[in-house]
Amino acid sequence: QVQLVESGGGLVQPGGSLRLSCAASGSIFSISAIGWYREAPGKQRELVATVSKEGVIKYADSMRGRFTISRDNGKNTVDLQMNSLKPEDTAVYYCRLDGPLRRYWGQGTQVTVSS
Repeated sequence: QVQLVESGGGLVQPGGSLRLSCAASGSIFSISAIGWYREAPGKQRELVATVSKEGVIKYADSMRGRFTISRDNGKNTVDLQMNSLKPEDTAVYYCRLDGPLRRYWGQGTQVTVSS
């Protein structure tokens, strides 16, 4: 069984930064893809960034250059450093792990970008 716990969300002004972290339980972290998704009010959940078990990183176009994803297989964590935040980045951010047999989601953490 895998549990994902996100942390680091909050309220930040436009242009500011936040760092999200996701901690995973269980033993399949190192053999799984892991990533961040977000869901804004009234919109579908969308990809933010992912990193494969081989370390290949993928970003959504609107986040590339502003967000940085990193994983630590020794700690079973994946972080998302978000810089130059915009009001349109306001959303609930979810961690997702794609294991060998199934997919797991965290409970989400709210990020609000507002002055």
